[in-house]
Amino acid sequence: SVIYNTTLCFLQQQMHPAHTVHEPWSSMAQDNFSQVTEFILLGLSDTQELQLLFFTFFLLAYAMVLLGNILIIVTVRTDPKLSSPMYFLLCNLSFIDICYTSVTIPRVLVALLLGHKAIAFEGCMAQLFFLHFVGSSEMFLLTVMAFDRYTAICRPLHYTAIMARGVCWALVAACWLGGFIHSIVQTVLMLQLPFCGPNTIHSFFCDVPPVVRLACADTTLTEWLMASNSGLISLGSFLVLVASYTLILAKLRAHISQGNGKALSTCVSHLMAVTLLFMPCIFTYLRPAGTLPTSKYVCVIYTVFSPVMNPLIYTLRSSEMKGSILSHSQSCVFPHHITVNIKNNKNPC
Repeated sequence: SVIYNTTLCFLQQQMHPAHTVHEPWSSMAQDNFSQVTEFILLGLSDTQELQLLFFTFFLLAYAMVLLGNILIIVTVRTDPKLSSPMYFLLCNLSFIDICYTSVTIPRVLVALLLGHKAIAFEGCMAQLFFLHFVGSSEMFLLTVMAFDRYTAICRPLHYTAIMARGVCWALVAACWLGGFIHSIVQTVLMLQLPFCGPNTIHSFFCDVPPVVRLACADTTLTEWLMASNSGLISLGSFLVLVASYTLILAKLRAHISQGNGKALSTCVSHLMAVTLLFMPCIFTYLRPAGTLPTSKYVCVIYTVFSPVMNPLIYTLRSSEMKGSILSHSQSCVFPHHITVNIKNNKNPC
């Protein structure tokens, strides 16, 4: 907290170096900048019945994300047959989805259950940082996964060499690094803004568009910088994904008579999942925050609904994954020696 306050004061002094010395009202403005110590998250609704409905929805969604993705991670890590680059990337996607939903949903559940809507300024900035850190890392990872599928289908003879395990680790590390750089830029731009008046956020979590509107300064340049940062990442990643899946679908369609119907269906479902995540993000971030208000219900699509759908679309539709999960569940219910004895019609006792 001391380090944070020192950094914030330094940034404010850098923004207004002349005023602190020459202007008589500079001390009053500086005091105003530090007035906002917390924000109020209004959530999705003030109606008691709707709050109960939203609490149930968020609780079930979070439970599905945790259980589904933990099951995927454990299955991939314990089954040697699932050692291909595709499952390695899917395992990382599951981990990212757990982190992504954990940034916002637990805080929402507490607010809906206890009615505690206030969040400290530092907590708000931390939530904003981790939301963009994990969210942009997921966008980059989805792009890598599309490249993996393109290589496997369009260049199968070179697939093993291109997607070697070392390359996969490097690509995943690059995704996290890219997400960190993007998020630190967003957070630094946000910390340079003074917040001296209204502190009510019309959303259920801290994000750039609703928070930047509360700044007590002209934020036009900052909004354009943030829009070019977040918006171009969303749009650029989406265009790369669409191009990759278009090439894949063209390749599969040309050889659909050779039994590629299932792969074609899988790619179509992947493209739908990508669209479900990226289109709301493009709508939210590819424009300055002050142009049009962002619907807080649109935010539910990419913060809650998309992570819930990812395990179903990317992983559980795979016959190998379903077979491995079924095998693990049977081995947990029936120990190996009992299963062998039953198969041999022997008394397990």
